[in-house]
Amino acid sequence: MEVRIGVQDASRELVFESNQTPEEIKKAVNKATEEGSLLNLTDDKGKQILIPAAKIAFIEIGSAVERRVGFAG
Repeated sequence: MEVRIGVQDASRELVFESNQTPEEIKKAVNKATEEGSLLNLTDDKGKQILIPAAKIAFIEIGSAVERRVGFAG
């Protein structure tokens, strides 16, 4: 699952792959924004991503993109 997060006052967005389901991510986002706490997500390699909920500009949750190798012919 590809996750893209825009953070206020940051020139680049965070993009990572996660094994969490879209529902798990939505639940974590809702909880963090309601409580005004940190959003805590985990990428597919086990690293934790922590973002203050007040600084989140947007979150895009999409399916994993299959990476292609080679040339289309």
